[in-house]
Amino acid sequence: MNKKKFMQFLMLSLACGTFFALGNTNTAWAAPAQITAPAETIVASQLDNHWDRKFPVNANVKQQKITFHNRFGITLVADMYVPKSMHKGSKLPAIALAGPYGAVKEQVSGRYAQELASRGFVTIAFDPSFTGESAGLPRNTTSPDINTEDFLAAVDYLSNNELVDADKIGILGICGWGGFALNAGAQDPRIKGIVASTMYDMSRVIENGYFDEGKDPEVLKKERMAARKQLAAQRSLDYKNGYYAMAGGVPLQVTEKDPQFVRDYHSYYQTERGHHERSFGSTTGATLSSVLNFTNAPINMFIDEIEAPVLLIHGEKAHSRYFSEAAYKKLKGENKELFIVPGAVHTDLYDKMDVIPFDKIEDFFKKSLR
Repeated sequence: MNKKKFMQFLMLSLACGTFFALGNTNTAWAAPAQITAPAETIVASQLDNHWDRKFPVNANVKQQKITFHNRFGITLVADMYVPKSMHKGSKLPAIALAGPYGAVKEQVSGRYAQELASRGFVTIAFDPSFTGESAGLPRNTTSPDINTEDFLAAVDYLSNNELVDADKIGILGICGWGGFALNAGAQDPRIKGIVASTMYDMSRVIENGYFDEGKDPEVLKKERMAARKQLAAQRSLDYKNGYYAMAGGVPLQVTEKDPQFVRDYHSYYQTERGHHERSFGSTTGATLSSVLNFTNAPINMFIDEIEAPVLLIHGEKAHSRYFSEAAYKKLKGENKELFIVPGAVHTDLYDKMDVIPFDKIEDFFKKSLR
């Protein structure tokens, strides 16, 4: 940095009230004040732990509820899965899991977590902030920043857990949380392996709507501005009313006129197959106004800087396949792979054990977390 640029940087820093202790300087700086970490507001041992998950118990795995906090002071609740064959005093590679967007840990992420634990990993499937059993108000709120932070907070927890080798931590996101997993991987070099299964880029789909490939950029811009005006007006109305309007979950009823992917979502979220009372996909949807900040917060902007290995998994016939294909094109180097599952639609990768490529996922994490 030349002298002129350095002075500009220093003056800007001082103007913002920020002091940097630069290397090789004789200036004595006062030690920064410490801020105590937030007290967790939920006690894991006091939570109901009856088996209300949408998948059967695996007899080879131990499960317990745990809590951890993120940097916003929100307490998150997770199910931890540990192989019963784990030896006392040993440490294993670990994986944090979340998703899909609108789901809870008792649905898809827990299914993945339990299966991967049976294959030799310590895993945690967590409820994102504001959802499920995790804390945060208003309920069922989403955020590109906080949802990414939830993954980083899970890494904080795992890196300090006595069962975990802190140098061998990966993350796995499903559907919308696949996009957040990539964003987290672009931020945090502690993450040594990233899997995104049947990924949605939530920023892109909220900014542009579905199937935006080839659409006129000016048309997309006008549609985006119209959506922003509507959502901004909703914020004013929410404040006036004292409650938040909800976007609505997956439709309770569908017909042959609905797009196939909507019928696929209904088949999961609104039937015994996957319905869960704490899932906003099954119930209210997200708070409507909370999607506004996705319209100018592209979560996958820096994924080309991910250094850790990345595995993208998508169904051949999934309506969402283009999200993974676009992410794959943006990823750089030899650390990426796009694995297409023949014949699979988006929701097949939620719960169909004969479709989800667990052997592939196991092999990926054993190599990237070794």
